[in-house]
Amino acid sequence: MRASPTSTPVAFDNAFLGAGEAPKLRRMPRHVLPESSLHPAIRDHVANLNRDLVEEVQQAVAANDIVVVGMRQNPAPKRACKLLKEAGIPHTYLEYGSYLGEWRRRNALKMWSGWPTFPMVFVRGVLVGGASDLAKLIASGELKALLAAERAS
Repeated sequence: MRASPTSTPVAFDNAFLGAGEAPKLRRMPRHVLPESSLHPAIRDHVANLNRDLVEEVQQAVAANDIVVVGMRQNPAPKRACKLLKEAGIPHTYLEYGSYLGEWRRRNALKMWSGWPTFPMVFVRGVLVGGASDLAKLIASGELKALLAAERAS
């Protein structure tokens, strides 16, 4: 008998936030292989693969209002940091490897977040996307609203 993938509520619907309005949780189907479909001999390996990297990002996201996670040789993380600097918004930047190195370790971040590219931009504990998504938030004024809203838990 085959196990079916699970879906969990993991998204915030921020597309139409008013000034000072907090993000609303909505259901987003995200397929994740259920633990019952992993052989017991590999469960610990899967659960702990590059856990240190994920925990480092989790700690930074919990401790800082804005975190940009990127990599060397990729212009998009630099663009995100430049946008924040030009807007006078302080942020924390974490850099992991380059196109030529640490890509296997970075995969753990992609699997954890579900976001396929770098940068990963977190605002008050919420993944808001990449550099182009950040630019839209700044241009619309929504970034200021997110910074004023309560932190996601």
